[in-house]
Amino acid sequence: MEWFKKRLKNIKNGLIWAKKKSQTRFGFYGWMVFLVWAKTLYAYGSDFHWMHASTPFQFFLLIVNPLGFTMLVMAIPLFFKNKPLFYGAMLTLNGLLTTFLYLNVVYFREFTDFMSVNTILTYSSVNQGSKAAGAVSFDYGDILFWLDIVVLLYLLFRKKIGQKSQVVRKSRAALLMMFGFFIIMVNLVLADIDRPQLLTRQFDREYLVKYLGIGPFMGLDAYNTFNTSQVRKAAKPSELKTVQDYVNKHYAGMNSTYAGQAKGKNVIVIHLESFQQFSIDRKVNGQEVTPFLNSLYHSADSLSFDNFFHEVGQGKTSDAENMLETSTFGLPQGSLFAKLGNDQTFQAMPAILNQRAGYSSAVFHGNNGSFWNRSNVYKNMGYQNWISGDYFNTAGKRSTAWGLKDKLLFKDSIPYLEQLQQPFYVKYLTVTNHTPFELDKADQDPNFQTSNSGSKYIDNYFVTNHYLDQSIQEFFNYLKKSGLYNNTMVVMYGDHYGINNTEDKELAPLLGKDPSQWTDLDTENLQRTPLIIHMPGLKEGGIRHTYGGEIDVAPTIEHLLGISTKDYIQLGQDLLSTKRSQLVVMRNKDWITPDYASISGTIWDCHTNTVVENPTTEQKKLFAKLQSEANEKLSVSDSLNQKNLLRFYHPKDFKSVNAADYNYSKSKTLSRLKKASQQSNSTSLISKNGGNSTTSLYQTNAAEE
Repeated sequence: MEWFKKRLKNIKNGLIWAKKKSQTRFGFYGWMVFLVWAKTLYAYGSDFHWMHASTPFQFFLLIVNPLGFTMLVMAIPLFFKNKPLFYGAMLTLNGLLTTFLYLNVVYFREFTDFMSVNTILTYSSVNQGSKAAGAVSFDYGDILFWLDIVVLLYLLFRKKIGQKSQVVRKSRAALLMMFGFFIIMVNLVLADIDRPQLLTRQFDREYLVKYLGIGPFMGLDAYNTFNTSQVRKAAKPSELKTVQDYVNKHYAGMNSTYAGQAKGKNVIVIHLESFQQFSIDRKVNGQEVTPFLNSLYHSADSLSFDNFFHEVGQGKTSDAENMLETSTFGLPQGSLFAKLGNDQTFQAMPAILNQRAGYSSAVFHGNNGSFWNRSNVYKNMGYQNWISGDYFNTAGKRSTAWGLKDKLLFKDSIPYLEQLQQPFYVKYLTVTNHTPFELDKADQDPNFQTSNSGSKYIDNYFVTNHYLDQSIQEFFNYLKKSGLYNNTMVVMYGDHYGINNTEDKELAPLLGKDPSQWTDLDTENLQRTPLIIHMPGLKEGGIRHTYGGEIDVAPTIEHLLGISTKDYIQLGQDLLSTKRSQLVVMRNKDWITPDYASISGTIWDCHTNTVVENPTTEQKKLFAKLQSEANEKLSVSDSLNQKNLLRFYHPKDFKSVNAADYNYSKSKTLSRLKKASQQSNSTSLISKNGGNSTTSLYQTNAAEE
């Protein structure tokens, strides 16, 4: 009892001391620094998973890196003489720093990434409004980010703190700012000791935040963003020659066995949202997660790839689209669609196929037309029709936070699809298999029992995988009934990961792995996504083990259609070419081959799943060569896109796209489609069917129908 009373007395004395210290401006400053620092550390641990720190030194840097920036920023109000202004500025800065921290927490939960300047500047292009907020995962612990501000406001209002008005000397305030800056610089030196060339190579955003902190990372990112804008303004036509030389040197050519096999056929691209390769052939509780996709994957009429990787950066889905359409990478920071898409010059597949083979084109997506700035980007790419959420009934439970559910998207697209002139190039952007992978009970297959992994995301992921699989099967059934199937090549690809690396330990047992033995290479291998090219009558189909990525899709499709890509600026290589490289380059400068992988600067042996500790001289040369090739490929892409060099390129068989030629308003689109289908030479499906619609042929078990 005596011990308990003593402890209570110590706590009481501590509170009295804290209250006394908070009465002075310097003491209040100390409390503000401590509270912001503590909230940052809480976010580091609870949401950022300590950024995978693996050594005591890295943990030390994590503890220190928020301190210098916080001290520097919070010292600014110490220069204010006016008492209300001082306390108001202190609380405002606390609120701003907390808001910035919390926005990163929410963003990280969704994308396993940190916000950049471009993410903030292009917010209006990617914002989904209040509805998307429902897709963000909130936690009861989030109240801790804001509790201190509420308590401080109450204490200040009740005049419990802040009663002493003495001003802090300016020299002392300046000294605190200098000390904060000194801590930042010391932190940078220590970080460079543990991770040499951190700023020059920049590895990835998690590394930068882990070593520098969120504030300094944002400052570095702002600097990089400014430099990018200046580089673009200073671009010269002569710089295009370097890009052309690279493309000519790395052109892999066609495979004569497959070249032109799809000539004249319709092309339908199905964008499998967040779908990873490990779901293919996966069984849960003895049931196939995706039985229909499995059948396509193994079909003799399919070309399937089991070593196909996503290569997206911060632009995620939009990066995948850009690679698919243009065979160039996204940007180092932010989304190319959102940042540069308003006036970017593209050599994209819709325009290439239209100019070379008379293809019409359309995108179907049950979301806002302005999302990811698509309404502008698609015009610059040469898409003739953009059938967005405005064309569909998306009310109530027909939609998720990200748009119309997949079964309804495919079904409700038919009135527009059947009016497109054939051959057509069409892209479907599915959304139901999007984090947080929530699906209404009525939409779930009662006969499918998902996993019990301990992670709701993984368990829900298999449920939405299964729903997506059923959606595609219903669509294929329609293609067969309507007569489109035999004259169509369907390309299905996963845009990026769905399960982020924070769930690896729960996922491991389902993949037959020991969670305690999970490695960074295992995580890298999970970046495989499906690529299935299905076409009835395909000769020599089957599963291909070649290593490739999203950058390679465009030339593969174009060559199957019999269209040479030799004169286009494309950085990928035909996946079927016998002369292609097996080096897959990631947006963050990592790379992987059948034998080795580089992950954040560490070399792994892909056969043994171990780090190459003592490479031989020959291995060192090989690794340096592969890294150089990866850096060069990204550098060429960045130069091309950031400087908009394609505006200077005018090949004889490609006419630059004029965005003003396209109008995506619903009334104009409906009128245009109807008028084309009524022409005597119309090749649309509805015209081929004597003017009768084929919508009745579509069968779905969607709960909303």
